[in-house]
Amino acid sequence: MPAKIALGLGDNIDYEIVWDSQVIEGLVAQYAIQPAELLHPQPIRCERDLLLSILQFLQSGTGGERFVDSSPLIEQFASRFTKKITLGGTSVRAAIAMHKLGYTPALHLVTLNDHVRRLIPPQSPYVCSNPQDTAYPHLIVQFDPGTRIQANGFTLCSSRANRIIYHNDRDNIALALNEDFADLIADAQVLLVSGFNAMQSEPLLQERLDSLRHILRSLPKNAALFYEDAAFYNPAFSQRILAALASQLTIFSLNEDELQAHLGRSLDLLDVEQMAQALADLQRLIPVPTLVVHSMYWAIAYGHNSPALAAALKGGVTMATTRFCCGDDFGVEAYRTIEQRPPPPAGAHFAAALHRRLGPQVCCVPVAAVEQTNATTIGLGDAFVGGFLPALLR
Repeated sequence: MPAKIALGLGDNIDYEIVWDSQVIEGLVAQYAIQPAELLHPQPIRCERDLLLSILQFLQSGTGGERFVDSSPLIEQFASRFTKKITLGGTSVRAAIAMHKLGYTPALHLVTLNDHVRRLIPPQSPYVCSNPQDTAYPHLIVQFDPGTRIQANGFTLCSSRANRIIYHNDRDNIALALNEDFADLIADAQVLLVSGFNAMQSEPLLQERLDSLRHILRSLPKNAALFYEDAAFYNPAFSQRILAALASQLTIFSLNEDELQAHLGRSLDLLDVEQMAQALADLQRLIPVPTLVVHSMYWAIAYGHNSPALAAALKGGVTMATTRFCCGDDFGVEAYRTIEQRPPPPAGAHFAAALHRRLGPQVCCVPVAAVEQTNATTIGLGDAFVGGFLPALLR
């Protein structure tokens, strides 16, 4: 059955482990980890390599996504912790978020199993490109500000909350497409494209882009095509995708980490001049009608008709902040409460100054002020999409 919002292209199951410093410290001692080893990232072939990677992220306070040699390694490590099984992938997480506001999007899946059937929004029409049930779990590691590890003679302390994703997901690496998805987008007003980032084969990527272009022929001419960026296994693939879709894209969306990766430099996200220059530089790299950048402080639309996206930006930051505070288990009341909260002074001042600096070329909505311990850091960009697209539809 066609839907007004359609979301693709990949999905997976997540093992969201509960951080336990004692377990981590025990493994640091068991594997005799030395501080000097944290200086050099390396392939993740065994549990010791995985532990080193987690400590490197903790030390820098950053998040990211990494490929591991096998799914059994993820099963081994996750078994040491309390965990929750959830759905991952921008499309399905966005679907879960917008379902709380009463929207039922159509979905394209690459992985199907009992967990997926149980957790996708009820009544959501979907197609899956995999004829068999499969499961390649993603390991989700989250830490809070001030998370401390003291073991083997050294101490690490995180500067901010963040999340790390580890996987060996053969379904998303292949990202097979079911061209029956064309039937589900025939009446769509908004289509999300995401999920290419795990792919590793250039010929296979080209096949998938050809298939996607064939599917897009069924998208109504006035529909919005929204692309959500990600951290790519092969960064060059991002440009290949952009080249293939740029003529049809309405909005190209990304987070602050992806913005800095595209520009090849670090940014002070509350420095108006730095961000004004960054937006101009990004538009030269990614020549689409509208860029959307979302961060922990604000969400920005830059380019064509940006002021008209104020409500969509507000919906996005409200949904992401609600998930940050409440995790998956929130309702409309929590969303409406966050919606009414004011931003902190720094975010409000930045937004006002950016508007003065760039005028109608930009729209900036600051994130609401919240204080939260045990925050949810996974899926915030996905939740942003889940709040943005229904408001865009309205």
